[in-house]
Amino acid sequence: MLQFQPPGFGHKVIYTSLGAMVYYTQTAAPWLHDDSPDLPPLLFLHNFGGGASAYEWSKVYPAFAPSHRILAPDLIGWGESAHPIRDYQIKDYLTAIAEFISQTCTQPIPVIASSLTAAFAIRLAISQPNLFQSLFLVCPSGFDDFGQGAGRRLPLSVINTPVLDDIIYHLGAENEVAVKNFLQSFLFARPQRVSPEMVQAYLASAQQPNAKFAALSFLKGDLYFDLSLYVQQLKTPTVFFWGEKAQFTNLKLGRRLASLNPSAISEFYAIAQTGILPHLELPEVIIGLLQRHL
Repeated sequence: MLQFQPPGFGHKVIYTSLGAMVYYTQTAAPWLHDDSPDLPPLLFLHNFGGGASAYEWSKVYPAFAPSHRILAPDLIGWGESAHPIRDYQIKDYLTAIAEFISQTCTQPIPVIASSLTAAFAIRLAISQPNLFQSLFLVCPSGFDDFGQGAGRRLPLSVINTPVLDDIIYHLGAENEVAVKNFLQSFLFARPQRVSPEMVQAYLASAQQPNAKFAALSFLKGDLYFDLSLYVQQLKTPTVFFWGEKAQFTNLKLGRRLASLNPSAISEFYAIAQTGILPHLELPEVIIGLLQRHL
């Protein structure tokens, strides 16, 4: 996946209890020089779904490379990180993200995350607030918010059928046509914004050995929860960004979640003409808004 990273970014590895986690950071010019100062860390966490990886944030984090040490991991089960053969559970990701922060940072950090991973960040900020300085979250959702399931599109009896689950993953995530259709029809508001590079980056992640296990755990709903039960406990300063045309988790849901805790969630930005990934669809808008706060 290194071929999809911006110039000057390379990968490093840390080891969690679930295996190796690859992350991308500045490793060469134009970002690093002999006299490069120590920079405060800034963590970017990607969404879930077939082909997901740190690439999702790659159009945003170079803008912050002069001022921050960028940390952009492929989460366990995704991208180039370890792909344990297991039925993934929520606690797996809460543990792995906390271990990643503890091994790469010595201070509370700002975290930028999207969708389900953003919801995990909220839960971690509640249980381990010492890890977090602030949260900047794009369309955060547990996909079962207020008891209304938003993510599953196939019956569990189908997803759990041996061989059939392989076929589902192959047809839905491991070929170029399916990946392009997924990005254009479900993740972006404007299909013409999906570039060939995006399709290839998602395809490369989806085709990693054993990539289906994390994706199917997500598809089955094993990672879903009701975020509304947690939001009111959040004390970390937080900003929400929401694509106005986001599918699965719409703008109304976002405003309802934010209204549960106005003391912690200080700003809510509705991003016009974007879907669930405004940072990939219109990165310049998200960069501008993040710069206002960072």
